[in-house]
Amino acid sequence: MNPGSSLVFNELRLHEELCDAVIRVQKHDFHVHRIILSACSDHFRSLFTSWSQPADQVYEVHQVSPHVMRCIIEFAYVGSEEVTQQNVEELYAACYLLKVLGLMEACCRFMEQHLCKDNCVDIWRLTETFACPSLSADAFHLLTQHFTELCASSAFLKLSVPQLMKLTEADQLQVRNERIVYEAVIRWINHSPEERTTYISQILPKVRLALMTHRYFMAHVRNNQMVMRDPVCQDTVRAAHILMNHAVLSPGGPYHPLARPRLPASILLAIGGWKKNGVAVATNAIEAYDISTNSWVIVANNEEATRSNEAAVFLDGSVYCVGDNYRVEPFTSVRRFDLGTRVWHQVEPMKTRRWFATITALNDRIYAIGGFDGQSSLRSAERYDPQTNQWTEIASMHERRSQASCTSLQGKVYICGGFWGVEILSSSEYYSPETNQWTLMAPMSVGRYGLGVVAFEEQIYAVGGNNGGTTLNLAEAYSPWTNSWSTVTPMRSPRTNFGIEVVEDRLFVIGGLNGFTTISKVEWYDPHSALWSAASSMGICRSGLSCCVVSGLANMADYAAPRDVGPELLSDSDRAAQE
Repeated sequence: MNPGSSLVFNELRLHEELCDAVIRVQKHDFHVHRIILSACSDHFRSLFTSWSQPADQVYEVHQVSPHVMRCIIEFAYVGSEEVTQQNVEELYAACYLLKVLGLMEACCRFMEQHLCKDNCVDIWRLTETFACPSLSADAFHLLTQHFTELCASSAFLKLSVPQLMKLTEADQLQVRNERIVYEAVIRWINHSPEERTTYISQILPKVRLALMTHRYFMAHVRNNQMVMRDPVCQDTVRAAHILMNHAVLSPGGPYHPLARPRLPASILLAIGGWKKNGVAVATNAIEAYDISTNSWVIVANNEEATRSNEAAVFLDGSVYCVGDNYRVEPFTSVRRFDLGTRVWHQVEPMKTRRWFATITALNDRIYAIGGFDGQSSLRSAERYDPQTNQWTEIASMHERRSQASCTSLQGKVYICGGFWGVEILSSSEYYSPETNQWTLMAPMSVGRYGLGVVAFEEQIYAVGGNNGGTTLNLAEAYSPWTNSWSTVTPMRSPRTNFGIEVVEDRLFVIGGLNGFTTISKVEWYDPHSALWSAASSMGICRSGLSCCVVSGLANMADYAAPRDVGPELLSDSDRAAQE
């Protein structure tokens, strides 16, 4: 229909001329032309041709408000899309029921553009019922990422039984401990107990009860009268209790549904480095650490050229890697690993050649600092903007630094230690993007290179390294508020040229050199107990590796340990650490 015809037909409608049908909605009459509505809706076409008599002129439409029907009719006549935050849900549901596909697609586009944490529960509830697969998947992903916060919302209480079951059984549900899921289910039931209590036997088995601490399980599950009144729930609770009392599952067998770990919120990647099997050999292997199962898995990536002593950082769904000393000359190239497609890409090279550089991300930019250009250690630094694919030089540091380590905290970039060819540095400094200036801060207690630096608990932690003669297990923390360092419990193993990252409120150190050989050992620090504990070792002994933590991925399962095979449940002390 050309625009001129549309205007003519709409004018005839507005003047109720040549109309041959009346759509009645809650005592509101809309005079229309059957041919116009039939052209945009299979529902109206069937209504006018198959579901009524030729003599019929008035057609009542239910489950739709007059306002929404007016929007649909105006869309049919002139293509008007009056989609707003206030009417989009009701309009989308009505378009689905009346098969007004063009306007339904407009509603989908609107919701896609405005999808956020605050409305994802309502959008998922709507699109899960009235099919819009891609939008439903996006909303579901957002809901699982923010479940702890959103399960307390009023929108959560409106979920249907199938929707709640699908959500609670999802591996990708992001929760620090399983009691959050259990309490959300109980809250949903208590919102309308007379209607919903009967469904508890269907929903409770979706909660991973065997992952709770024993104390919480006994106090809040075994003692819940509503739960224990149901015979099916009694069997579920007994099975969970048995699983909690047996640390090991059938070797090579699948996790029991009540003990199946959910996917972690974050995955730690260990990339490249030097492995040692008699002689040092560079490796391109990528291993991923899954904190919820305390295990490492290999991420296949054998086609990419071998690298070592790179620096890696995660930003917006990709891992960026810079630096390499596996070649005769340092180079400026930078590569990006797309975690969604698992493909490497070359991006704009750095302006300066750098070996043993250190990098960090701040405000959606990547900072590459210091390093060695083949002749001397560097004071220079540069910043990369992924949006423009451009590197820009920034102010130089006070000190030349190679094999230093940096991190970002509270809008600033901090760098500590390193080596410049003559002196091993204890000095530290920070960069402010607002002023483009570096400022010296209090020095560390010991000069060292090959250390690890990371922001943790609102402080800057400097761990390990080599002081020129000894590989250290030393750890200390810097407070920006007092410009001073304080001693932290030493690591269990000394190490240098290792990986360091924070995963779910634990500080991890990975691999490196222990002063004698390359190691695969991993340990983590708990600031509350001030203790270091051993974690599962990597599959490869390596140093000069780069590590980063990735999160928010739709394909997180590609980097996590398989859920269909599980050797051990978490110990009760591990569960308690997650509480």
